[in-house]
Amino acid sequence: MIIGFTTEYYTSNAYSPTLLLAESCEMGPAPNVMQGLALGYISTIIPILCLAATIGFSFTYAGLYGIAIAALGMLGSLPVALAIDGYGPISDNAGGIAEMSGLPSTIRDKTDALDAAGNTTAAIGKGFAIGSAALVGLALFGAFITRVQEERVDILQPVQFCGLLIGAMLPYAFSAMTMKAVGDAANKMMRFIIEDFEAGQEAIKRGEIYYPDYDGCIKISTDASLERMIAPGALVLGSPLLAGFLFGPQAVAGLLAGAIVSGVQVAISASNTGGAWDNAKKEVEKRRSQFKADAASQGIDLVALKEEYAGLKDDEPRKAEIAQWVLQDAKLKEMHVAAVVGDTVGDPLKDTSGPAINILIKLSAITSLVFGSYIKKYNVVALSAK
Repeated sequence: MIIGFTTEYYTSNAYSPTLLLAESCEMGPAPNVMQGLALGYISTIIPILCLAATIGFSFTYAGLYGIAIAALGMLGSLPVALAIDGYGPISDNAGGIAEMSGLPSTIRDKTDALDAAGNTTAAIGKGFAIGSAALVGLALFGAFITRVQEERVDILQPVQFCGLLIGAMLPYAFSAMTMKAVGDAANKMMRFIIEDFEAGQEAIKRGEIYYPDYDGCIKISTDASLERMIAPGALVLGSPLLAGFLFGPQAVAGLLAGAIVSGVQVAISASNTGGAWDNAKKEVEKRRSQFKADAASQGIDLVALKEEYAGLKDDEPRKAEIAQWVLQDAKLKEMHVAAVVGDTVGDPLKDTSGPAINILIKLSAITSLVFGSYIKKYNVVALSAK
C-alpha cells in the first residue's frame, strides 16, 4: 500500500511533482526531460526502503522461507493490480475511439481525464509487480544457492564481484534493447505513414478515393514486437547460463544479485517517470482546452485574433489589447509541444522497458535454478580442475 500511495503521489496530476513537471514545459522540452528523469529517480527511495524493511523483517524471523511468503503476500494483491493496470488502456482506447468517431471535443476531454487517472493506476500496478519481482527474485536466488550447495556469496571474491557488476549492467542493456526496438519500429511506421499519405494525395488528385493503409501500420507494429524481442530474450536466458558454464555457480550468484538490485531501481524509475510525463501532458492539454473554452465563452475567435495580431503594428492600441490572448495561446502551444516530447520519451520507459525488467529478474533466476545442478557439475572451472 505504501508503494501504491507513493506511486500515486509522484505520477498523478493531482499532486505537486507532476504539476511542477507540467510547469517546466514553459521552458521547452529539455527542462521537462530533466525534471522527469529526476522525478523518476527520487521516486525510488520510499519503495526501496519498504522492500528493504520487508526483506529484513522476513529474513530475520523466517529466513528465505519468510521472504518467499512475503512475495506470496504481495502476489496475493495480483487481482487488484491487474484490475487497476487494465483501467488505463481501456480509458486510453475509449479516447481514441471517441476521436476516430468524430465525437465532440468535450468527450475527448472527459476521456483524457479518465486516461490521466489510468496512467496513475497503471503505474501503481507496475509498482506492485516490481516489488513482488524483487521478493520472488530473492527467494529464487536463495533456492539457487541451495541447489548448488553454496553457503554464502562473498562479493570480496573476484568472480562473484565481477558477476555482480555484470548483473547490475543487464537491466540497462535490456532497457536499451527494448527502447531501441520501440524507436526503430516508430521510425519505420512514420516513414510508412508519410509514404502512404503522399500516395493518397496523388490518388485524390486523380479523382480516386484514398483509404489509409491501417493494416500496414499494424503489421509493422506486430512484426517489430516479435522480431525485436529475440535479442532481449536471449540476453535474459543466455547470461546466467554463459556465466555459469564458463565461471561456475559463484559467478551466477553474483550476476543474479546484481540484476535484482539494479533492476528494481531501473524499473521503478522508468515506470514513474513515464507515468508522470504522460500525466504532465494531460495537465497541459487540460489547461489548453480550458483556455480555448474560456475564449469561446467570451466570443473570441483565436484563429482570427492571431491573424489580426500579426498584421498590427507595435504602437497600435489594439495590439496591446489582444496580446494577452494571443501570447497565452502561443505559450500553451509551446508547452504542449514540450509535454508531447516528454510523453514520447516516457512511453517506451513505462510501457516497455520498465515492466519487462520484472521478467528479466524472475526469468534469469528461474533459468539459473533449473540449470543449477548442471552449472555446478559441468562448468569450465570444475572440468578443468578434474
